[in-house]
Amino acid sequence: MDRSIRSRVAALERNGGGIGFGFLLVLLVSACAGSRGHAVERRPPTATPEAQGGEQNLSKDEHPSTSEGIVEEIFGVQIKDPYRWLEDAQDPGVQTWMSTRDLSTREYLSQLPGRAALKARLKELLYVDRRSAPDLRGSRYFYTVKPADREKALYYWREGKAGAERVLIDPNALSADGSISVGGVFPSRDGKYAAYLEKVNNADSSTLKLLEVASGRVLAQDQIEGLRYTSPSWTPDGGGFYYTWRPDDPSIDETERTAFAEFRFHKLGTDPKHDVTIHPRTGDASKWLGGGVSYDGRYLFVVIGSGWTKSEVFLRLASDDAGPFLPLTRGLEAQYNVATYGERLFVHTNEGAARYRVFETSFKGLKREHWKEIVPEHESAVLQQVDVVGGRLVLRYLKNAFTELQIRTLDGRLERTIALPAIGTASSLLGNEDQDTAYYAFSSFTYPNEIYEISVKSGAQKLYDREKVPAQPSDFAVEQVWYPSKDGTQVPMFVVSKRGIERNGKLPTLLYGYGGFNNSMLPGFSATLFPWLEAGGVFAMPNLRGGGEFGDDWHRAGMRERKQNVFDDFIAAAEYLIRAGYTAPRHLAISGGSNGGLLVGAAMTQRPELFRAVLCSVPLLDMLRYHKFGLGKAWIPEYGDPEDSADFQILRAYSPYHHVKPGVRYPTLLMLSADTDDRVDPMHARKFVAAIEAASTAEPAALLRIEVNAGHGGADMRSKTVERSADEYAFLFNQLSD
Repeated sequence: MDRSIRSRVAALERNGGGIGFGFLLVLLVSACAGSRGHAVERRPPTATPEAQGGEQNLSKDEHPSTSEGIVEEIFGVQIKDPYRWLEDAQDPGVQTWMSTRDLSTREYLSQLPGRAALKARLKELLYVDRRSAPDLRGSRYFYTVKPADREKALYYWREGKAGAERVLIDPNALSADGSISVGGVFPSRDGKYAAYLEKVNNADSSTLKLLEVASGRVLAQDQIEGLRYTSPSWTPDGGGFYYTWRPDDPSIDETERTAFAEFRFHKLGTDPKHDVTIHPRTGDASKWLGGGVSYDGRYLFVVIGSGWTKSEVFLRLASDDAGPFLPLTRGLEAQYNVATYGERLFVHTNEGAARYRVFETSFKGLKREHWKEIVPEHESAVLQQVDVVGGRLVLRYLKNAFTELQIRTLDGRLERTIALPAIGTASSLLGNEDQDTAYYAFSSFTYPNEIYEISVKSGAQKLYDREKVPAQPSDFAVEQVWYPSKDGTQVPMFVVSKRGIERNGKLPTLLYGYGGFNNSMLPGFSATLFPWLEAGGVFAMPNLRGGGEFGDDWHRAGMRERKQNVFDDFIAAAEYLIRAGYTAPRHLAISGGSNGGLLVGAAMTQRPELFRAVLCSVPLLDMLRYHKFGLGKAWIPEYGDPEDSADFQILRAYSPYHHVKPGVRYPTLLMLSADTDDRVDPMHARKFVAAIEAASTAEPAALLRIEVNAGHGGADMRSKTVERSADEYAFLFNQLSD
């Protein structure tokens, strides 16, 4: 099917449907996200900390109306929830609680030694030119350029490969304060029109707008409200597109809106209120609904995903408006993605193959007995993605968390493995199924982002663009080590440091993790890492269970009742770094965002003596009430249902908010929240900060920094990245120094 909707369910996590990565080093963990020029570049106790002599005096007075807190009996267990009042962000008392903490935290961080120098260095590193790969639609090329003197990337187009460069959209001009963002641009097949997603405060919610490319005129009548996690899929004639619509109806509880999502078709020039519903809502908030049309317009697909382990695919001939959708897959606990070429269907699946394989079939042979395996499961590598580019299959493998790209015939025969510049992370090929020229992006921890142009037929390739940064990546070394987790499982970890650095047990070390939703932590380049490395810091990133680095079994080993494995893997990574002589608990910090925020919250409450400082971003931390907020119900397949007695016991066993104990010296916490996070409710951050403030004997105990005009992924402006990163590094160096 058209690459804009292929791997629909898997793309929901990458583009925002699942719990995404946190703030710190977000460029690092999504280094290749910008390879598609038009795609997503790719979120009371009154304590007023005062900065006095580098420390804070924390008042811990309780909210007068809830001094006793709330105690509930759930499945026979008494559950205390003293800070439930902090769940209501509209309450004036909560707003005061947030603003006083954010203000005092920023004042405290601004006065830390070395922050000014860190900020200056970050500005040097981040304000550089960067260009994406071009995407050919009709005779027009679409791509992004991020000039060194602009806050946000601009979307460009040109007529023909050598045509004059013209601005399509300038997100910098959409709002004076940078609060309006572009979440993705999707040109029609002929390049005459482009749909784009406009976001306020970089939130997940978006409005789709349509413009005529040649004139730049926005077509007001085609504006569609109420979208989330959708990629418009154009018909080949450019007359309209398919999309997933989600109601923005305030009468529907936010946690239930995913259940009301519909798959629709919009015809250009018509009122979106009358768009045809192609597939009705599922009625189940734990399921994702999406779909699209194949590149040649032959087939129409609908995909229904249940969590990150199961998807069902249905299709019909696009020309048969009244025909039923026929099941390609139904009822099996496996993932399925489909690529097409003419009448051929290529099914990429982990059915009976944890590391995935490829079958070929056709519309006339949808039943399982007609499928033919053409690419068997690899003995040691995970097949992450399958595309049809230039009349061939392009396979993207992951082996020990490194990328391998293969080009095969449509019958599955290997023609060549693409020679990558080094060991690192590459995107799949960006190109069309009927054109030979394609592009891919490559980077690694110490290898700046590069884009290559390649001939699919011959394999000949050349450098198209390279990011130039004012740093010496060759001064730093990357090592991949393996260590045993608590149950003996061997877990790999990347360790990045100055070349030849002495392991003296005192190196300031930052351990970053995620471990969930089948997301793979891969080596990618981020200029924001260099101030840490240049100052002698060590950066470590383990490939925890719960991720997708080693296939479906690795993911399942870190979800639901096995979630503790993820925390054990992370704690064992810290113990390895200490045992190997890199660092000691006094010099060790941990960082994670979103699901990774849950990870560091669990680690600091289970092993507080092992770490000195914690960076926790847009996290989940109250695992007994997570399903009552935002998109929480969509994550029940990954975590479990707190309203099920068995799942409740599992969640209660590690829920960080419920394991904060008074009188413990917890690592000093810097909590990074966002004011308009519409994915993971900021109530998790507020309640946990309040609990740590009241319980911890550390000084300071907890700092709360709230990014304004920002969603779950933070703000998309370079200046805000500089300020946030300077705060983070100043905090870490202050905490981890002797």
